[in-house]
Order: sequence, then structure tokens, then C-alpha cells
Amino acid sequence: MYKLKTNQSTCKRFKVTRNYKILKRKSGKSHLLQKKSSKRKRNLRRISIVHCYDKGNFINNLPYFN
Repeated sequence: MYKLKTNQSTCKRFKVTRNYKILKRKSGKSHLLQKKSSKRKRNLRRISIVHCYDKGNFINNLPYFN
């Protein structure tokens, strides 16, 4: 069987941990920052975990996820 291609944009944006959790950066931190409060910008720095219901969307893009 041939090798499956990994979607490179998905591979660069998300990281899989040892326990098969998917980590992602929060959106909204690239521009229009002067109207956002410091607390809001500080919370956007954090890395969040993709919800378990959305993991199925990553299976096609990350074939070697398992």
C-alpha cells in the first residue's frame, strides 16, 4: 500500500501530544489589537486543546495521528 500524504498546513498549525491530544494556537492575535484589552490578549497567548468531538476532522489531514 502506498504512503498517505500528510496535509502540511495542518501539520504546521497543530501538534499531537503523547496522550493523542491535539494542541492549537488561539485565533485573533494577529491584528486589530489596540481595541482588545490586555487581559484578552494575554489569554490569547495560551495554547488550547482541540475538543474531542472535533478530532475526527483531523484524521484525513493527519493520517499518522494514531
